[in-house]
Amino acid sequence: MAQSSKLNTQKKGKLIIFSAPSGAGKTTIVKHLLRLNFNLEFSISATSREARHTETHSKDYYFISEKEFQQKVDNNDFLEWEEVYKGTCYGTLKSEVERIRNLGKNVIFDVDVVGGLNIKRYYGEEALAVFVQPPSVKELRIRLQDRSTETEEKLKVRLAKAEHELTFASQFDVVLINDNLEIALKEAEKIINDFLEN
Repeated sequence: MAQSSKLNTQKKGKLIIFSAPSGAGKTTIVKHLLRLNFNLEFSISATSREARHTETHSKDYYFISEKEFQQKVDNNDFLEWEEVYKGTCYGTLKSEVERIRNLGKNVIFDVDVVGGLNIKRYYGEEALAVFVQPPSVKELRIRLQDRSTETEEKLKVRLAKAEHELTFASQFDVVLINDNLEIALKEAEKIINDFLEN
């Protein structure tokens, strides 16, 4: 399909939402898909947490203060937001999503489970919600420990949250089990391709 140079003749992009418990592999899958030719652009979330040493502002997240985050909540600037952990909020800015869609690009999200379902509700058939499921909670613990970014206490909180999040899987359009990464990446490619073709 030829790319139109006129923005007003372009169709708005579709939305592809990847949600999962922390450590299930959704970020790895999203990064893989962004390298392929699906006309995707990543929706950068805003967060009130501090950046990890490997993260960059406006590339990985929009890192903003708790106060600024609350102002955006009050102004109804978020499509969805959640206090994921005490004092740590994440949210999807409406302006970010529409900026990408108006370019005629498809928006891909890497968001928590509740946020993913909220975006799906808001956009309906224009969005595909994919739940990335780890093979087991035990495997999830191993993956999170291998990251070496969590204290034992934070690890327990994350695992308790993950067990709760796994109960939401049936509410998503597709459940993608990430047991073997290579297989999961191929399945993700097929899922996206089928959705964008329709």
